[in-house]
Amino acid sequence: MIRLDNISKQNGHQILFIDASMVLQKGEKVGLVGPNGAGKTTIFRMIAGQEQPDDGRVLVDAGMTIGYFSQDVGEMSGQSAVAAVMDGAGPLSALALEMAALEAAMADPEQADEMEALITRYGEVQGRFEELGGYALEDRAREVLAGLSFTEERMDGDVGLLSGGWKMRVALARILLMQPDGMLLDEPSNHLDLESIIWLEDFLKRYDGALLMTSHDREFMNRIVGKVVEIDGGSLTSYAGNYDFYEQQRALTEKQRQAQFERQQAMLAKEIEFIERFKARASHAAQVQSRVKKLDKIERVEPPRRRQSLRFEFRSPPRSGDDVVSFKNVHKAYGSHTIYTDFDFHLGRKERWCILGANGAGKSTLLKLVAGAADPDLGTTPDKGTVTVGASVRMGYFAQHSMDLLDGNDTVFESLDASFPQAGQGTLRTLAGCFGFSGDDVEKPCRVLSGGEKARLVMAKMLYDPPNFLVLDEPTNHLDMATKEMLVAALAEFEGTMLFVSHDRHFLAQLSNRVLELTPDGAHQYGGGYTEYVARTGHEAPGLHPAG
Repeated sequence: MIRLDNISKQNGHQILFIDASMVLQKGEKVGLVGPNGAGKTTIFRMIAGQEQPDDGRVLVDAGMTIGYFSQDVGEMSGQSAVAAVMDGAGPLSALALEMAALEAAMADPEQADEMEALITRYGEVQGRFEELGGYALEDRAREVLAGLSFTEERMDGDVGLLSGGWKMRVALARILLMQPDGMLLDEPSNHLDLESIIWLEDFLKRYDGALLMTSHDREFMNRIVGKVVEIDGGSLTSYAGNYDFYEQQRALTEKQRQAQFERQQAMLAKEIEFIERFKARASHAAQVQSRVKKLDKIERVEPPRRRQSLRFEFRSPPRSGDDVVSFKNVHKAYGSHTIYTDFDFHLGRKERWCILGANGAGKSTLLKLVAGAADPDLGTTPDKGTVTVGASVRMGYFAQHSMDLLDGNDTVFESLDASFPQAGQGTLRTLAGCFGFSGDDVEKPCRVLSGGEKARLVMAKMLYDPPNFLVLDEPTNHLDMATKEMLVAALAEFEGTMLFVSHDRHFLAQLSNRVLELTPDGAHQYGGGYTEYVARTGHEAPGLHPAG
């Protein structure tokens, strides 16, 4: 069991917690929610013993092992991915190292005198290693890495050569292999593709320890947690149920608190009016005094804190022709790896295609081919065949590298102003506010922005003067739940055409009306959106077996 008892914590001038408490029991799966900067990571660090509360206590049961996955994975190099994962397997990892040292000692002629003691110790260590399932460790490590979409080649390659996103997966695999009594997972689904997210979901459902996690993926959170702890205004409030239930309960509580506040305000107004009216009359002095005393004793109901609600409304884009993009006999390969052969695909006006496919199936390549047809500097071109963009099509392309094109010296406001010099200051500040840059945030230089902030700024620039064709490659990466909700609501109203890749099932279900599935057998097209695709195929992503 993990308990936070009346903790208080301050970071610089910011008060994070005041007398806050929560409990995490064995077998509980809990989602930790709250706005950015509310102190979610601080909670994890305190439970992991990396930080102390200023006041109160953090209690972890004696002997309880804790595995903490954070977004800061540290340096990894000089060993294979599978070895790096096995290194994190807690006591087993230490036993494996000791066995290797004992084997070296037994083979060393200079230690022949100690052979009996070495053999005895080796037998003890080997027995314990076997008891803990050590000989199956490598197989289990490979199984976990395969679940997180690693190929055999990538598992055996130097972990130091992997990108940041793949190193994150290695760090996550270490925690999963360790199977600790308690897991603290800070945004575990951030850098995963859809197949890996669904595998992780299944793994965590079967995990029988205590789990505390944050996630910006609504569907992922809904399917795993049975309790939500919210950080709000320095306190911790627990809600039984999944994320959707928490949202409903929170809205209901807010409504009740608002009604209670309004009732009390009406009552106070009447009392104050009576006091003001009769305070000068000697005949009413006793009544006035009595009411003044009564008012002093009343405990004031605080109005509910209003969550900043982001809303962005599209201006109508100009109409495109009916044929937006056509692929004819397209062939594309990278070295010996062929992505498409004689690929045909047509995208019509107002269609919203989501592209599904396992890693390496060519999802991002397809978007780059579309972008390259509009502007070769933005994307790529086919080796054979043609990609044609139709008449009057104005494209907006969001790719992960779009964020690298921001000028680091510009502030958020300057960046918007440079893109839209004709727009007034008020308009640009409203635009910035819709995408989560309120008050002084617009003065931040782009170089200090987080990944999520950069994504929001690029999105604001793309959507302000809307194109009639949006091409989006993982647009929700790095975005928090509130910004995602705003984006989904805004894109649902978008009158143009969309082609997108996303690993967020809520985003896929809300916005698609066509599905293009890329598989080793070729491309398959489905009328109807992602929800219909799941119903028809029996799986949520290509390459997954139908649920049974």
